[in-house]
Amino acid sequence: MSRTTVDHSLFWNREISSKLSYDANAPIVKEAKIISLSDVNDPSNGPLNNPTNDLPQGSRLLAVGGSIDDFDVELLKREGANTIFVSHPLARDPLDRLLQEIPSIEWIHSRSAGMDFVASPTLTSFQGKVTNAKGLYSSTLAEYTMMACSYFAKDLPRLLKNKGFKNWEKYNVLELRGSTLGIVGYGDIGRAAARLAVAYGMKVIALRRRPVPDDLCSVVYGNDKESLNRLFAECDYILCAAPLTAETNGMIGKEQFDAAKSGAVFINVGRGPIVDEDALVEALKDGRLKGAGLDVFATEPLSKSSPLWELDNVLLSPHNMDQTATFTYESTSFFVEENLPRFVRGLPLLNPVDASAGY
Repeated sequence: MSRTTVDHSLFWNREISSKLSYDANAPIVKEAKIISLSDVNDPSNGPLNNPTNDLPQGSRLLAVGGSIDDFDVELLKREGANTIFVSHPLARDPLDRLLQEIPSIEWIHSRSAGMDFVASPTLTSFQGKVTNAKGLYSSTLAEYTMMACSYFAKDLPRLLKNKGFKNWEKYNVLELRGSTLGIVGYGDIGRAAARLAVAYGMKVIALRRRPVPDDLCSVVYGNDKESLNRLFAECDYILCAAPLTAETNGMIGKEQFDAAKSGAVFINVGRGPIVDEDALVEALKDGRLKGAGLDVFATEPLSKSSPLWELDNVLLSPHNMDQTATFTYESTSFFVEENLPRFVRGLPLLNPVDASAGY
């Protein structure tokens, strides 16, 4: 899939989903013959996998399974399977096999926003449509971003410590208003965080492949290393919301932390391997960074031997700041209720992914 064919304006999120609902009066022009590459025991996939549920007109579920051995590939080839719904955490190898053996596949949809768990050369060269759950997790991760900023601006650890000791100690706090948030990965999560930051009175600087300003960003830089270093040097808070790709793996490390503005806070809600974790630890220990809010890590679960557990200037969460009680169920429902009806009508699908870029 060429990068120029992806229309990133066709993204879904809770704030604008009603404006992007499909045209139910459009005629059905094809059948969706679906392979569900998912855990058969995962209730979040109920809107698709539950046999008692009625799928949208023109849609048919052919098979459900989590490994290639769960599928009768020859039967799926004869049926002309054309759609794969992916939610299984170990889906990379079976998806690769299905794509190689079933040439009729036209569309892959990921229940997750990140695509790194299924990345492969086969997917990169896939010429069909790829979509994901972009927009489902943006609001809660944006809220976490502002919470992490406030955590350090108001020195919440000090408040909690004083409360524990019944110590009535006044101290100066920082305002978020007037400070600068830098965003590395200005996609749907980045934009959601920018909207809240602007509401707080913050200035926003973002990195973009095409450095074109919008109504949220005060300043926009390109996505080269010089611009990345410049963003670290100018921002009080740096949010990493980038996807994990070959280009972003290890993108942030010692050079960026050396360039960081005094008192800067680093926040990562993207993917752990984007950051050199050893360099991050050293920057937190020696004061180059004031603190870090981390929801993702290079290896998950985070090893109990990691020094990040022991650092007082780290806000640490177990990759769950996008995890609401219904988030995965809603993601499956989005596939069934919005994108499936679009597919069978030949309408543009929401949340297109550039398979060659990985997002």
